[in-house]
Amino acid sequence: MVDGRVRLGRLRWWHLAAVAEMEKEIFGPEAWSEALLWTELSAGHDYRAAFDGETVLGYAGMALGPGEAWINNIAVDPRARRRGVATLLMDDLLARARAAGAKAMFLEVAVDNEPAQRLYDRYGFYGIGVRKNYYQNTGTDAAVMRMDL
Repeated sequence: MVDGRVRLGRLRWWHLAAVAEMEKEIFGPEAWSEALLWTELSAGHDYRAAFDGETVLGYAGMALGPGEAWINNIAVDPRARRRGVATLLMDDLLARARAAGAKAMFLEVAVDNEPAQRLYDRYGFYGIGVRKNYYQNTGTDAAVMRMDL
């Protein structure tokens, strides 16, 4: 479904202004700031983006630990949705987690974010708990999900 112009590449510091704007549009009061995104990159977390030319269509990041991986963030620009970008990013995350030796992948997702939960369900993630008031600005709970790799 993704057209031939879309490519995956490393998310770099010079993309962070565009990503921070996308965060605001998608996540509203829970958006990560450009400074927080910079912290993620400088901490060595593994971030990739889907590009059409130089335009960031979406991005995803994960943290790797002994035998496991955590999805830190995955988002697709609303104007690029329904084009397979989220699937491309998820497939890439999972492949890189497996290559790094992860046996399980975890994530937190807002309990009211049904589209994201449907994506994770398609991949075989399952609920293992709830973090109450996880999202500080809105007080929204987060479902904790796991997928065995």
